[in-house]
Parts: sequence; structure tokens; C-alpha cells
Amino acid sequence: QVQLVESGGGLVQAGGSLRLSCAASGRTFHMININVMGWYRRAPGKQRELVATISRGGASNYADSVKDRFTISRDNAKNTVYLQMNSLKPEDTAIYYCSAQSLGTDYWGQGTQVTVSS
Repeated sequence: QVQLVESGGGLVQAGGSLRLSCAASGRTFHMININVMGWYRRAPGKQRELVATISRGGASNYADSVKDRFTISRDNAKNTVYLQMNSLKPEDTAIYYCSAQSLGTDYWGQGTQVTVSS
């Protein structure tokens, strides 16, 4: 099984930047089989939505709302995924969740709050 721990959330003014990190740990067999990792978010009163995903080989996918502002990256040696968020907007305010897929199972972190003030 895989455990995910996010960090890097906080309060920032509109136009600012934050970098989220998510470190994965767990049984070796599950860790070496982690394929896609990603970030999702849940804004107040809304359902959880995709922000960005990245495969083990580095192929990435973004929600239209964050393209050209957010960048997802991954360090396979450290089992860590990052989300660099630039030009933040108040509508980016949400709890951001890290995810990882391994052997057909989706794992989730506890979430980190990002608040963007106008």
C-alpha cells in the first residue's frame, strides 16, 4: 500500500505563487509500481476536480483552467510529485489532494489548503 503526504499549501495573494509537494511511501512492491501521480482539488461547495496528472515517464495532463499557470513534475527517485502554481487566482482556492495509482488502486493524501486572496 501507499501513503501520501502533501505539503506546501497556504495563503497567498492573487498573482502569487505556491509550490506543493507530495511524498509517497509504503511497501516496496507497491512503490515501484506507482504509475500515474497527480493533483486534484475541491473548492468550497464543489466536487473534486482534476488539476494535473503525470505518468512515470513524464507525460503530463492539465485541466484547461490551470494550463500555462501550473506545472506538474515528478522525481521518481524520491517518489515525490510537485505542483508549481503561478499567477494564482481567487478561484484556485481549494483543498488540493495528491493521488497515486499503483496496481489498480488509487491512493489519496489528506489534502493541503490553498487560499488565494483578492
